[in-house]
Amino acid sequence: MERSIVHMDLDTFFVSCERLIDSRLNNKPVLIGGTSDRGVVASCSYEARKYGVHSAMPMRMARQLCPEAIVLRGNSGIYTKYSKLVTDVVKDSVPLYEKSSIDEFYIDLTGMDKFFGCHQLATELRQRIMKETGLPISFGLSANKTVSKIATGEAKPNNELKINTGTEKPFLAPLSVRKIPMVGEKTYNSLCDLGIKRIKTVQEMPIEMMSRVFGKNGAAIWKKANGIDNSPVIRYHERKSISTERTFEKDTTDVTKLDSIIVAMAENLIYQLRRGNKVTACVTFKIRYSDFQTYTKQKRIPYSASDHTIIPIIKDLFKSLYQRRLLVRLVGIRFSHLVNGGHQINIFEDNDKIINLYQAMDKMRERYGDRAVIRASGIDAKSISRWNPFNGEPPPLLANRRK
Repeated sequence: MERSIVHMDLDTFFVSCERLIDSRLNNKPVLIGGTSDRGVVASCSYEARKYGVHSAMPMRMARQLCPEAIVLRGNSGIYTKYSKLVTDVVKDSVPLYEKSSIDEFYIDLTGMDKFFGCHQLATELRQRIMKETGLPISFGLSANKTVSKIATGEAKPNNELKINTGTEKPFLAPLSVRKIPMVGEKTYNSLCDLGIKRIKTVQEMPIEMMSRVFGKNGAAIWKKANGIDNSPVIRYHERKSISTERTFEKDTTDVTKLDSIIVAMAENLIYQLRRGNKVTACVTFKIRYSDFQTYTKQKRIPYSASDHTIIPIIKDLFKSLYQRRLLVRLVGIRFSHLVNGGHQINIFEDNDKIINLYQAMDKMRERYGDRAVIRASGIDAKSISRWNPFNGEPPPLLANRRK
């Protein structure tokens, strides 16, 4: 059966949300991100892009390129709210969808052409989203996720594009290799150094040559350049979560010790979020006393994978639950309502110094282990171990570990 995969992407999502709140921003160059000189652009309007501004650019440079731009710090709570509104519409309209980030969706309409026509169904869904949320959205429709995502980029702003089966290679050929989803800045520069700037050049190269130069990534790039992608749309589960617990060998009332271990657990679990390119919208803390009475408390938050955002929330939850002054047997942390998206979702809250710090710490942890870089306040928790909850491996039995 011929596959029909739709990729939907909300146009300049953060900017569009701000314009719903304040119509005076319509048709104006708008920058959203850190407002200081060390800030980073999280999102920018198409009016600002005409001046060469793009996301992840230092705010100082963006202001120089577009002096008349309106700069907003952004509000992650508002963006989370509108993301959920769109998700609810998609969930109510299609049988199988994957929420790949706060503003992107993959939808599998395979077999639906027998009843409605896949292109018509996608068009009607797009119109419904715009009508019910007021947000502009674009989509690409093809036989696989890669071509559909690239098609969405070509359809923007606020449009749609269908790539018929058999026409994938001609569609992709004239485009820049930078359009291939897995080609980042470093890989793009390496390809340019070899004189490879258009997808057509990759299509004409033997796959063995790409593999020799770029390893496994080379073969993957070649397949995507040729419109080959058999990856499935993975059903989205809103309540997907990761968690960790710590049972103490000896019950304790040592608040300093508890605080140290909680910080270390939180820091490690947040790192696993970033490592898995995930963000959380719900934080839960759990405490069990020596009499086995167990209490939990949770808090909904704007999507985040930032230590400085989440750790204070976890510490507040702990303080609100630790009121009985009894011996503590177990503490636990859980992150739920996970979606893909990574740290860039919080980029408007941070400056480039903080972002660079996280990237540097995560690189050191990836190379030398999770405990290679730790907060001083969490240094006493020696048994927090390396684990990637998104690679299919079982979690460590932290509850059975002993300090």
